[in-house]
Amino acid sequence: MARNQVIRFKLYLSYDQFLAVYQGIANTVNVRADDGRRIQFPASKIQRFLTKDGIQGYFEMELTPHNKFVAINRIA
Repeated sequence: MARNQVIRFKLYLSYDQFLAVYQGIANTVNVRADDGRRIQFPASKIQRFLTKDGIQGYFEMELTPHNKFVAINRIA
């Protein structure tokens, strides 16, 4: 059985940048993973990490072998 893949990345979004999600202007986040890949995912997947300072940290995203989203967690 194939194992899930893990993608790690740093993310720094200000509160104002994430506000575009609430305003309907944006609905995805684009980042460059540690391995150099560009990844795009729904902004709703990181909304729970939003503070008054925005969303900042080092994250780990888990995907199935078929690239289906499993989870995202802040690891630092």
